[in-house]
Amino acid sequence: MLPTPERQTIATHWGLYRPKMVDGTIARLDPFELDKDPVPLAEGLVEAHSAPSRILRPAVRQSFLQAREAGRRGAGDGAGRGYESFVELPWDEALDLAAAELDYVRRTFGNKGIYGGSYGWSSAGRFHHAQSQVHRFLNSIGGYTRSVQNYSFAAADMILPHVIGSRKGLIDGHTSWERVVSHAKIVVMFGGAPLRNAQVGSGGVASHIVREAMELSVANGVRVVSVSPIRDDTAGDNVEWLPIRPGTDTAMLLAMMQVLIAEGRADLDFLSRYTVGYDKLAAYVTGAVDGLPKTPEWAADICGVPGETIRGLALAMAGTRSFLMMSWSLQRADFGEQPYWASVALAAMLGQIGLPGGGFGFGYACANGIGNAIPDVKWPSLPQGTNAVSDYIPVARIADALLHPGERYDFNGESRVYPDLKLIYWAGGNPFHHHQDLNRLRRAWQKPETVIINDSWWNPLARHADIVFPATTTLERNDIACSARDLFIAASHASLVPAGEARDDHAIFAGLADRLGARDAFTGGRDIESWLRHMYSNARQMAAGIGHELPEFERFWSQGVALLPPPPTAEQTDLLGAFRDDPEKHALDTPSGKIELYSETVAGFGYDDCPGHPAWLAPREWLGAPLAARYPLHLLSNQPKRRLHSQYDVAAHSRSGKVHDREVMRMHPDDAAARGLADGNVVKVFNDRGACLAAVETSDDLLPGVIQLATGAWYDPLPAADGDPQPLEIHGNPNVLTADIGTSRLAQGPSAQSCLVQVERFDAPLPPVQAFTPPPFVSRLRDTKA
Repeated sequence: MLPTPERQTIATHWGLYRPKMVDGTIARLDPFELDKDPVPLAEGLVEAHSAPSRILRPAVRQSFLQAREAGRRGAGDGAGRGYESFVELPWDEALDLAAAELDYVRRTFGNKGIYGGSYGWSSAGRFHHAQSQVHRFLNSIGGYTRSVQNYSFAAADMILPHVIGSRKGLIDGHTSWERVVSHAKIVVMFGGAPLRNAQVGSGGVASHIVREAMELSVANGVRVVSVSPIRDDTAGDNVEWLPIRPGTDTAMLLAMMQVLIAEGRADLDFLSRYTVGYDKLAAYVTGAVDGLPKTPEWAADICGVPGETIRGLALAMAGTRSFLMMSWSLQRADFGEQPYWASVALAAMLGQIGLPGGGFGFGYACANGIGNAIPDVKWPSLPQGTNAVSDYIPVARIADALLHPGERYDFNGESRVYPDLKLIYWAGGNPFHHHQDLNRLRRAWQKPETVIINDSWWNPLARHADIVFPATTTLERNDIACSARDLFIAASHASLVPAGEARDDHAIFAGLADRLGARDAFTGGRDIESWLRHMYSNARQMAAGIGHELPEFERFWSQGVALLPPPPTAEQTDLLGAFRDDPEKHALDTPSGKIELYSETVAGFGYDDCPGHPAWLAPREWLGAPLAARYPLHLLSNQPKRRLHSQYDVAAHSRSGKVHDREVMRMHPDDAAARGLADGNVVKVFNDRGACLAAVETSDDLLPGVIQLATGAWYDPLPAADGDPQPLEIHGNPNVLTADIGTSRLAQGPSAQSCLVQVERFDAPLPPVQAFTPPPFVSRLRDTKA
């Protein structure tokens, strides 16, 4: 039996909390005592536990169940997904039905016909990590078609290994905030550093660090420059704002390179020793190749930042220790590989890569813990087993795969074929939040024969499923949480009884594995307590490897949190510091062993949308495009402040930020005045892909011509009329507007930030938001509400 804790701890993606229990329920959640900057996102956890939209029993879409009971399968079976009633079933019957569907697909089409979808954000715990659970289960029954990359930084994930040989500075290995604050004199942030993004971390948060880091930067006299279309996208005071047109950062970076070359400030010694391809890149930047020098004046016409400002910033960075920070958002756009490659190239020309507080790094405020000084320890995770299916797709190409099975596509130098996916099993995450062009995704989602999901609420994913299993939440299960970017390992104690008939993902998959002859392969012969003890034992061994002793399990479980000491300052390193010290001994994993400003490999792919060196490629949609004559506003769909992605949109904390029950859209006062709009007006935001409603909030913190609408409002389209492919979305989900187009043939990442729209007042009666209302339930024999 697990020991009784002294005081319970709950681990979430946005912090550790101590629940205050009264009469067997949670009265409040107190932030972990060592969190320097706790966030209010936890307010929704307890409320959402018993929200009306909670999934309480297994349920099956009505027409799907009728077809299976009649022994029917056929095209068009998925047409009712998203709009149809459900039938609630006993657990055993629902598990039998799902197991039969899985078995049918693997016997008829092979396991490659099963797609294992998950985005992993449903739990910060290491054991109840939904992505690990669903992948382990599918591997135990023969495998599945998987996805690679993520929606956060897919383009960067593919280009950086070609340039610096790894994903260092993107996933891990960052120069620490402490080194930047202590040594840099200028920090230039392309895309800003918004606190709302830094509220969360994938493995949990013991202490939020970004606000303090920004305050220390100012206190130490660091000049902080934010290059962004949005002024308040950067935390802290005394930040210089350079408003730039969205999608044009590469042009400005190239112009800064041109200044360094023209003024003789490029570090030729560094370039000669540590890079290859400078001559080819310089020929492009100076115009020797195309007759078009990439001067500050050239860039100013594109990006809107004055030429003298660009020139002055480049020379200032060359004159002192400087650091380039690039937001993840920059590469979620057309040709998103280019600004990241260009930032590495600019940092190389400055010659400060690997020096204390110099060089470049990515995503410093895109998740908490990036830039944290942490010991070199790898925490345990649930083993996912071996996948017998080799096929995969880039994660952002799921709609393409469903709509175009058997078609060829290019990806990182390969010519691949989209698999024919017959069954989707999704646990953790919400594709009707993450994906672009949701009207297109909805059409694609009708194609597979079966969609099975585990979830806790009747969110858009659940409504678009055939078989729905109610999953427990963080508050209802025991787990262990730890983050690769933080200094803690924490118990997460079950504090509430599961709502309705909810079961944890492990129990759901164990029931299915039992029916498919794979129970032992899936469970490993362990129950949950055995798994937690096993994983913590591994954690103790890993901590001992760096000279730190974690307490015995019983003491750890009782205390709730164990901390690791930060590494001594002397042991902290700078990104590519070892490479700078000895480029032969610590050669990079590129063909040359050096930083590749020109890549023969990438050039050899022959992609016109990703040439062999960083280049300005005009986005398909930006304020300089011909399309701007019809759609003159650039939409930026940022991460939300009041929830994590779409999680807990159902809770009061998220809903209190809406106006007229709609998500708030920010726009510049001049753009609002030109359309006769005022704060609080509900507007229709539209383009050729779709339309949504939102409420206006004016702000001069935005560049004119730019609007901002956060992602994560639960997708709520009006019922389609006469097969209308673009029903009006009434809640304010911007992804009905964004384009489902790969960043390039190299990465095939999402390009959500390249999006032009128009806005007009919505004067019709406001349709009521139905996103948080469960679907209707019917009996098997009649169509009246049960």
